Amino acid sequence: MSATTLAALHPGDIATIASIHAEEALHLRLLALGFRTGKQIEMIRKASFSGPLQVRIGTTDVMLRRSEAAKISVEKL
Repeated sequence: MSATTLAALHPGDIATIASIHAEEALHLRLLALGFRTGKQIEMIRKASFSGPLQVRIGTTDVMLRRSEAAKISVEKL
């Protein structure tokens, strides 16, 4: 396993959330969406030109800004 950020993953990559380094409002929003330490996350697709990322946690697909994804540390499987 290698540590990186969610923003650095490529489509098809699967990782485990290691930690979230975000301000309180974003942290609470991510928790509400199911982003928890130890949960598995899959990168579905990345929009071109620094567009949003589509990730899957369990059966839920979530769109994130790249700046938000950069605050989530993951360990690639």
